[in-house]
Amino acid sequence: MSMTYPLHIAGLVRDLPLCPVNDKLYIGAFVIFGDVELTQACARELLKVAPEYDVLITAESKGIPLAYEMARQAGHNEYLIARKVPKLYMENVFTVNVNSITTEKQQTLCIDQKDANAMKGKRVLIVDDVISTGESLRAVETLVEKAGGNIVGKMAILAEGDAQNRPDLIYLEKLPLFNPDGSIME
Repeated sequence: MSMTYPLHIAGLVRDLPLCPVNDKLYIGAFVIFGDVELTQACARELLKVAPEYDVLITAESKGIPLAYEMARQAGHNEYLIARKVPKLYMENVFTVNVNSITTEKQQTLCIDQKDANAMKGKRVLIVDDVISTGESLRAVETLVEKAGGNIVGKMAILAEGDAQNRPDLIYLEKLPLFNPDGSIME
């Protein structure tokens, strides 16, 4: 029997499957891929509290539907993605290494000169689905700074674990960490 956690978010309820990170830690798997209703509702609620910005950026991949929907609802035609690997069309690539709680090995995030030019001297809002350790967020921050962008906000749908205590993070709800029996860690 699989364990779940009922998450109340943006006026909706979703049962998150609990997944083991290690022998002592489980996390709630929050996935907005394929859930249009959830993506639209979370984007709407984040935009209500977002600071003014010129450019929106997220890390590949789970933040992409959120960034798209926030840009669409805000009437912006573009958003940027810090990619996991350089693509053939990318020129003058900037890279940063990142270790994420949900990925087994070290990853790389990158942008190219076109993205850097889009951020230079602009107000940049970083968005993601879940912030936990903050490693992916820190990597995107580094890319924005290398590009000469001015970070005006860091937002997520959910703050997990220690991220809940970050004064620099705007988020909609807290996501607890779980013990192997499914109980919430204190």
